[in-house]
Amino acid sequence: MAWYENANNERLWYEDRGTGPVIVVLHGWCMSSAIWRLRMETLSPWFRVIAPDLAGHGRSAQSSGGYGFANFAADLTVLFRHLDLRDVVLAGWSLGAQVALQAFELLRERLTGLVLISATPRFIATEDFPWGLASVEADGMALKLRRNAARALEGFRTRMFAPGECDDPAVAASIHDLLAAVPVPETGVALQSLHSLGQADMRHLVPAIDRPALIVSGDRDVICLPGASAFLERQIPSSQRVVMPGCGHAPFLTRGREFDDCLLEFSRRVCGRAI
Repeated sequence: MAWYENANNERLWYEDRGTGPVIVVLHGWCMSSAIWRLRMETLSPWFRVIAPDLAGHGRSAQSSGGYGFANFAADLTVLFRHLDLRDVVLAGWSLGAQVALQAFELLRERLTGLVLISATPRFIATEDFPWGLASVEADGMALKLRRNAARALEGFRTRMFAPGECDDPAVAASIHDLLAAVPVPETGVALQSLHSLGQADMRHLVPAIDRPALIVSGDRDVICLPGASAFLERQIPSSQRVVMPGCGHAPFLTRGREFDDCLLEFSRRVCGRAI
């Protein structure tokens, strides 16, 4: 519902709804703040929920500095200062979770907790991190984007959900409408942010997280594998992990009420007061 400017004087958009303890929610790759619309509706009676559009996504301007995680984190830091946000629960989904990991040290004194949804510190697998995707998968997605970005993103969105997860017609219709409201970013933005995902390795940042963390994942996620969430739980000292059975990459969409309950319980604990 408002704009702010980053350090390069580029206009960036954020939604801001509700009152109470602050939760900032970050969207995933090639998504926008629109993906959080249902959660903003259900959570705003208890929280002030702020959902920014990352640079080049949604209504936000393209970035002159590119689409690396350092730039995304810097923009997020400007937003926190712009709104003077304190005692915040920072929640990131997928790519947004990596933005949260990157920004943690910059925002540490303003955070009370961290929520990592369908998260991984490294998108591509290596010999010492088998819980990522094969590099050929990222290369294949880049090729598909160059050929037909809209079709490639449609295929990616289909992979977000496990077989049978959207069998309920009401759930399927709600998710269809929600995804239809997410603008498709320009192909160059999609490719550059995909490249950032492929190159990033944030494992060294994880042990330094000294705020309580909630790690939420689906046990059938084929994009950010469940083993990556288990790795994060082992590495973050004060963390708890919630695994949602039968869920793929977006449990906050298909198990909305269960997700809200987890977030409320976590926030009550880290805020130290009733919500």
